Amino acid sequence: MSVEFIKKSLNEKQRAEENNKVKAVVENTLKEIELKGDSYVRELSEKFDKYSPSSFRLSEDEISKLVDEVSDNDKEDIRFAQKQVRSFAEAQLKSLSEIEVETQPGVILGHKNIPVQSVGCYVPAGKFPMVASAHMSVVTASVAGVPRIIATTPPYQGKPNAAVVTAMKMGGAHEIYVLGGMQGVGAMAIGTETIEPVDMIVGPGNAYVAEAKRQLFGKVGIDLFAGPTEIAVIADETADPEMVAYDLVGQAEHGYNSPAWLFTKSKKIADYVLQRVPELIEDLPDLPRENSGAAWRDYGEVILCDTDEEIAKVSDDYAPEHLEVQTKNLQWYHDRLKNYGSLFIGEETTVAYGDKCSGTNHILPTKGAGKYTGGLFVGKFIKTLSFQRMSKEATKEVGAACARISRYEGMEAHARTGDVRLRKYGFSN
Repeated sequence: MSVEFIKKSLNEKQRAEENNKVKAVVENTLKEIELKGDSYVRELSEKFDKYSPSSFRLSEDEISKLVDEVSDNDKEDIRFAQKQVRSFAEAQLKSLSEIEVETQPGVILGHKNIPVQSVGCYVPAGKFPMVASAHMSVVTASVAGVPRIIATTPPYQGKPNAAVVTAMKMGGAHEIYVLGGMQGVGAMAIGTETIEPVDMIVGPGNAYVAEAKRQLFGKVGIDLFAGPTEIAVIADETADPEMVAYDLVGQAEHGYNSPAWLFTKSKKIADYVLQRVPELIEDLPDLPRENSGAAWRDYGEVILCDTDEEIAKVSDDYAPEHLEVQTKNLQWYHDRLKNYGSLFIGEETTVAYGDKCSGTNHILPTKGAGKYTGGLFVGKFIKTLSFQRMSKEATKEVGAACARISRYEGMEAHARTGDVRLRKYGFSN
């Protein structure tokens, strides 16, 4: 058995240097937002987006005018996508049951599901207006019952993008801001003179947005680490090599640092993809060509393996955000694979379907986080909170055990909270 890197991405040292630069910039930015509030947020908006309105929050009148700019056909597409996302989120919500059990006479334990009370949804729009990201965060939070949903997005070509704002409004956002990048995420989490802080931040973004969320975790909750997007395709000799190549390029166009990986047993597939991907990239419009060209050059990988088991192991080690399987033994891979953000089974589906409108959420773990977490879903907006009730009679056993265990640990004050109840209810310890 062997694993051969026919094409390899940047080395770890280069990646670490890039990550450290991002970390330092974000750390300083968040400190300045905390110190200066609105004035620094405005300074960053002017610097990065050339955008400085009287208020970054859109009024209802401004929202209505932007919604009116969107064609009926585009609104119908937004409705279709949001219906798919909402239907799947509602089905997931039904699976989250509250419980109450009596573990022994007089000892009643349980948990309730309560939505997070305020959520900030970041929707990218700097290079591409990511209309679908509004569905994934805002609609899902709405289904969870979050009472305050705020959403922010960068200006697109100098002004709010009408389709993104429409998707936010139709999805259920209560407040909409036009703020991008670190300043948008930081303002929602830290709060400013005009923006009340939220309890949780969700949404995808570039390396700076992802790093901002990482540094803010603890001050607020986050959905997951959702940095530059990733795709991996598992393909055997039965796969259509043209389709494999198209799918790799399709995800690489997100940005210069978006990894695209092929895991295969077929040298023929590998060779075809290596030749065809640059051709497909060259045929794209300027911005997608620039993004996907850099991504494939610096982050693309083609890995040749001997067996299906070897491919599965490599894939689980990478834990890709999006994972397509185009093989003859689809069920084996479905059963065997353990680490990924979202799985696309068979050539009939593709990452773009999940990204845009099929209904599964596209806010997914990257950089190996699929080893310990799944993607955004309605349950991420739900706090599962435990409770307990007891009868006086249950104290005879529970109170005595608590006092003994506490004394084993040297925690006398803990022990006496059991003792006092045992005495009051007429039990000796």
